[in-house]
Amino acid sequence: MRTGSYKSKKKRLKLIAFVLLIIVIIVFISYRIDKEVKPVAVLQGQHFSELTASNIISKCVYNYLEENQYTYNDFAAVLYDENGKVASIEVMSYNVNKVQSELTQSINDSLYDNRFNTAEIPIGSLTNSYLLSGKGACIPLRICPIGDAGVKLTSSFSSAGLNQTCHRISAVINVNMESSLPLYTFSSHNEFEFLLSENIIVGAVPDGFITSSVF
Repeated sequence: MRTGSYKSKKKRLKLIAFVLLIIVIIVFISYRIDKEVKPVAVLQGQHFSELTASNIISKCVYNYLEENQYTYNDFAAVLYDENGKVASIEVMSYNVNKVQSELTQSINDSLYDNRFNTAEIPIGSLTNSYLLSGKGACIPLRICPIGDAGVKLTSSFSSAGLNQTCHRISAVINVNMESSLPLYTFSSHNEFEFLLSENIIVGAVPDGFITSSVF
């Protein structure tokens, strides 16, 4: 009886030791994967998120400008004094607000329509190994926007030669994106700037305009 009981206890101890060994191996593998794969996965997720957002937003802005054909005079007017010097730059507030509102709506609609975007990443590309990069089975990367994109029109001044100043009007667009792999989910912030129009102002521009934005 004692011999049978001893053998039974020995088997249980071996089973417990085996289970503990498996747990240790799983924990070690998980640690190594998290340490080596996660940083690469983050970079891949950010890259594809930015690329996806850039493609969607660029197409949206291009189509909007192609449809509306805005010029510099739709956003601002340069006013001169009696001596021919630049006195002020008047902002067309209605058009500025209109473009911001319409672009925001158009971009968010496009992002929503493309909220189920996916990309495929070879497993080898997550190993940070040059030899394995681009190899192996592909795993899906889901990419979708988080919240709404924000659009703000900005202006900037820069020298364009002797007694000439270039005034640029741009749309700055901010959007948060989320990318998901089977084991990880990441979020990233992306900012894009698109030139809407520009104008060469002839004559001395007051320093107050050059050092600050008109909008």
